[in-house]
Amino acid sequence: MTGAGLEFAALLRRLRLEASLTLEALAEASGVSVRGIGDLERGRVATPQRRTVAALADGLRLSTTERERLLAAARTGRVPRPQATGLRAFPRGIDDFVGREGELARLTTLAEHESPGIPVVVAVSGQPGTGKTTLALRAAHDLASRFPDGQLLFDLRGTDEEPPDSAELLLRVLKALGVADRDLAMAGSQGHPELCRRVLAERRCLLVLDNARDEAQVRPLLPGAGASMVVVTSRRMLTGLESVHRLALGELAPAEADTLLTTLVGRERAESDPRALAEVAGHCGNLPLALRVAGNWLATRTGWSVRRLADRLAMEEYRLDTLTAGDVHVSAAFHLSYRQLTPTAARMFRLLSLVEGPDAGAAGAAQLTGQSLFDAEDTLEELVETGLLNTDRDRYRFHDLLRLYARGRLSAEEPPDVARAARSALHRWMLENTVMAGRWYEPDHGAPPASWRGTIDLSTADDARHWLQTEGANWLAALRAAAAEGDHARVVEVAEALHWFSDQWIFWGHWPEVFATAARSADALGDHLLMATHLNYHAWALLVCEGRHQDSLDRAAQALVAARRAGDLPQQGWAHKYTAWAFRLLGDFAAAARHNGEAAAFFETAGDLHGALQCRVEHGQILVDGGLHEESIAEILATLSFLDQVGERVEPHIAEFTRTNLQVTIGGAHASLGNWSDAADHLRRAVELCRRSRNAAMESRALIHLGNCLLSAGHRDEAREAFSGCLALGNAADPTRLTEARDRLAELDG
Repeated sequence: MTGAGLEFAALLRRLRLEASLTLEALAEASGVSVRGIGDLERGRVATPQRRTVAALADGLRLSTTERERLLAAARTGRVPRPQATGLRAFPRGIDDFVGREGELARLTTLAEHESPGIPVVVAVSGQPGTGKTTLALRAAHDLASRFPDGQLLFDLRGTDEEPPDSAELLLRVLKALGVADRDLAMAGSQGHPELCRRVLAERRCLLVLDNARDEAQVRPLLPGAGASMVVVTSRRMLTGLESVHRLALGELAPAEADTLLTTLVGRERAESDPRALAEVAGHCGNLPLALRVAGNWLATRTGWSVRRLADRLAMEEYRLDTLTAGDVHVSAAFHLSYRQLTPTAARMFRLLSLVEGPDAGAAGAAQLTGQSLFDAEDTLEELVETGLLNTDRDRYRFHDLLRLYARGRLSAEEPPDVARAARSALHRWMLENTVMAGRWYEPDHGAPPASWRGTIDLSTADDARHWLQTEGANWLAALRAAAAEGDHARVVEVAEALHWFSDQWIFWGHWPEVFATAARSADALGDHLLMATHLNYHAWALLVCEGRHQDSLDRAAQALVAARRAGDLPQQGWAHKYTAWAFRLLGDFAAAARHNGEAAAFFETAGDLHGALQCRVEHGQILVDGGLHEESIAEILATLSFLDQVGERVEPHIAEFTRTNLQVTIGGAHASLGNWSDAADHLRRAVELCRRSRNAAMESRALIHLGNCLLSAGHRDEAREAFSGCLALGNAADPTRLTEARDRLAELDG
């Protein structure tokens, strides 16, 4: 293929894009076939006929100057050397640019702080539709004055089935830089890389290498010396490129997404229903391409309200079809990357859409595909490299729209029984691991048995906690599926395994659902003991997680009836224990003491040490809340001594949780008596225990008590530190404690 053919091809494509015409639109306007125009733009026709070029010029509505330029390029292949003419040679699409301030600032900083003689190369990567090209063009526009020898854009067509190779691209770059044909011939194709490096070293140019396929295509085009800057955009991360600055693009921030939509649809329509506008942005996943399509859809359909589009996009099964404007399809952008995957990665991509939670781990992905863990990790990394999957440490996450696209490919390419089998295998694996991990915190269990052969590390309680919390959304989905399928024995087994672990992650938000589901499954099994057990667990969740004291009392009463029918003493004890707890929080201390005494008697008769211990803790708390502070201190000290005496007979995590509770309670008692120093000492011990066990819910409670104690003692700076520490715990903390921490800090600031 000659240089002339390549230069005519590049010029024709640029002029078409400047005119905002598709191949089909130009074909209709000029009378030249779509295939003929495509061959010309790909350089497959080296010497186009004059009448064809004239027809194209008419279709493009070129000025006299541009018309002559196109005809001259067809005759000789010569395009004048780019001058310092800003971005007039660049495509449209940056006038309504929104956001990306941080990324633009970084590109500006890199351009301004170059090292002498060392060119700046920036690799901009991101999933399809994140606006990589638009960012590069905007940066080139902003930085144009710093590169007086020209700003040039080259479309590397990395998503084409047959993208140009590096030799073809080198020739295009050299011709665009004005290198004479004689010099090109003298250097020969083997000498073109060195010639390109030498020319760029002598100039100060900005090159945008857009839509790169891989490192091999780009590497020969990168200068090794000089003051030029190269911005490479690619859906791939181009991990193999060395000595480059990297810039990864994600979705826009919600405020930026709203601004872009407002720019496209007009302020009046946007402000008429801001909630609907935000919903449109949310359904687009704040992805720039999707936002632009949605905005253009509304801009060209003035009869549509923003609410109408928001409601249509809310239907997941129609969302990708709706996100189409003219010849721009969001799903088509995804398909360009999907078709480049290896068969193994494409199958992984499809099956990952079966994961109900927001992300997945490598071990879970391996279960879906039947691969070994190491092979699954390699396949996942291919998806990450191609921009079809995001990562957060060791987790893998779809963009919402890519998940919908993957589901579509799953439906189109996988038999239904294959998808069902993969989902079932994943659910079964999830619940098996949940049971093993949860039992770390259960009495008489602990570590998995030696016979267990799992694919995840559950060798310590911390490993188990990490897995349960990281995979929470996924094993919860598996539990829901088991309940829906009538696998009631599995449901109650999972809930039972998580009973004591729930104290370690109190405000996760789903314990009421977990234990209510288990109670229904126990009822379906017709087992009174199981019913009593899981009704009691549900009573705890309603009381502690949601503060529904009366509902908890009702649930505990149901548990007591079932426990009596089963003739089970410990569950009768727990029903009374949760009843006592609810009455205490309702301020009925007499009823609380009565039920707690009954619970203690049941536990003592049954020889249930863990239940008896919790009754002692409850007794101390009843005394504190009832205003009997000195008596409570004596009772709590006695319970701490008892805990030391029984030693390893109490499950370690239960013992540590109980000690923490006791330290908080005795600290509160001392604070009520004005013993600020003693109160602070106990509360600091509680905070230390919480941090050791990583129990954020309990830590938030201890920090609030500590902060209030220090504030009352006049230690404002230390109190501020405690309240700030509570806020830093985030969503894992008790929501009521977070609110109190904010209020206290506001008071201190005031």
